[in-house]
Amino acid sequence: MSEPQPFPEDWNTALVLVAHPDDPEYGMAAAVARWTSQGRTVAYGLATSGEAGIEGMSAGTAGPVREEEQRRSAAVVGVDEVRFWGYPDSQVRNTPELRESITKSLARYRPDIVITLWGGDSWGEGLPNQVDHMEFTRAVADVLADGAVRGFQTCPDPTLIVDVTGFTERAVESLAEHRQYLSVLDPSTPVIEQARAQVESVTGPRGDYRRAVGFREL
Repeated sequence: MSEPQPFPEDWNTALVLVAHPDDPEYGMAAAVARWTSQGRTVAYGLATSGEAGIEGMSAGTAGPVREEEQRRSAAVVGVDEVRFWGYPDSQVRNTPELRESITKSLARYRPDIVITLWGGDSWGEGLPNQVDHMEFTRAVADVLADGAVRGFQTCPDPTLIVDVTGFTERAVESLAEHRQYLSVLDPSTPVIEQARAQVESVTGPRGDYRRAVGFREL
């Protein structure tokens, strides 16, 4: 297999489309921090508010908590525009309604590129992907099938890489803003340690870069 190539640089505006709060922070945040530091514009669109994601907390309480955590997290990496579409968490499906929401978001922001989640069934042995992620990415791919906008997804076996050397600490701080979510997810590990371990796991050395994150085209 050939070495991954540098991610394209010939763009100014990116739209990150994901299923849940914290999805951008698991694999994209360091790249987003680099891009916004270069003066590029990045906006986030989220299908759900992640209201089913905090064990022991009702959906009505968890949704607003997770939305606010996502807004703070986005701000750390230079993203001011974050929109939630209101689809039910854990029930995301590639429906005409979802594809229409994606189409409307493209019309709103007119991005040069779209970044989304890995849509494969697994991140590796013993690491299955979530149905919400797979269905959402299929919907994004369907909308972008006409080729009018380039689409890219995070992935375990990238063909494109972004040099994020110097931006991983911003990514750690960004993920750590999901304090309530992470504190319930793993009560025995401090939030900042969880965040650092996750960011380090997805920003290892690739090619000539000490820290990099990977993507592939949809």
